[in-house]
Amino acid sequence: MSYRIKLDSKDEPVDEAHLLSRLERFILHVQDNQRQVLLGLAAVLAVVAAVLAVVWYDHRQAGQAVELHHQATSLYIDRPIDNLSKADENLKQAIVLYRQVVEQYPRSPTTPLSLYYLGNALVQANDLSGAIEAYKKFVARYGANKVLLGMVYQRLGYAYLLNGDREQAVKALSAVLEVPGALNKDQMLFELGKLEEVQSRPEGALARYQDLSKSYPYSPFASEAAVRIKALEVKKTPVSGSPEGQESKPAAPAEPAK
Repeated sequence: MSYRIKLDSKDEPVDEAHLLSRLERFILHVQDNQRQVLLGLAAVLAVVAAVLAVVWYDHRQAGQAVELHHQATSLYIDRPIDNLSKADENLKQAIVLYRQVVEQYPRSPTTPLSLYYLGNALVQANDLSGAIEAYKKFVARYGANKVLLGMVYQRLGYAYLLNGDREQAVKALSAVLEVPGALNKDQMLFELGKLEEVQSRPEGALARYQDLSKSYPYSPFASEAAVRIKALEVKKTPVSGSPEGQESKPAAPAEPAK
């Protein structure tokens, strides 16, 4: 015969809070902490309002920057070739507007392009030191813009050349080759090869031209590089029939006519 152990059941008082739904408990909590909830809600609304204000302000600033950039570019491009005084005045006004974009709207998406055009306009105005400063400022601020960065380094190199600083020009032009995505690397190899020739370094020039022909065979500069390669190789080849390094004898003077 089996026995069962009988446990005495004791009725415990039921807590009314457990019988309430989660929503009801939340409402009670809000009512109990009404002041803290209102303060938190006000803080959230203030943050949202601040974010919206910043977005609206940036959008407004961007629109103004675009308008100034368009005005400056119109003046920069529309310079009459038959009226030098008018062309000079347009260039000066364009420089002023480009500077205004760069200084007043540094976060605008248009500003990197305005800074690039500012450097170009300063070169046209023969302000080479100002142009170099503008290009260097672009590198420091907007170096993440790789496509435009290659063009900026190119213009910076040309500005250094015009300013008589060939060493810095070579550094700027060589920097283009290190920029991922730059679209003017073939042209820079050609320009560096020409600079090597100017400095009477045919081996360095030949290396640049050969790199251009190998890396960019379909470049419009490749055909000119091939011509330069042949010319440099001909200069390296000794004259047929005479040992290399041997001085050629001067030709005998012709007999004077009777």
